[in-house]
Amino acid sequence: MLLRRLGVGLLFAVVAFILSAVASYFLVLEYSSNMHDRSVEAAMTSVFFYGPVGAVFGFVVGAIAGGRRSKRGNRG
Repeated sequence: MLLRRLGVGLLFAVVAFILSAVASYFLVLEYSSNMHDRSVEAAMTSVFFYGPVGAVFGFVVGAIAGGRRSKRGNRG
């Protein structure tokens, strides 16, 4: 049960990291007021800030979702 919860949490974390990093890259490009190195700011901010924040959020959601049991009573 614990390993299943951990595995689903890690899977969700990886997916959430990728999705939040890609989404934040384009959002920073669009809304940043920085003129001379906007692409560097977008890349660094998305990979080192928004990506890990999304991964933590995804891990929590995945751990909660991975620990739920079905209503049919399966124990597998």
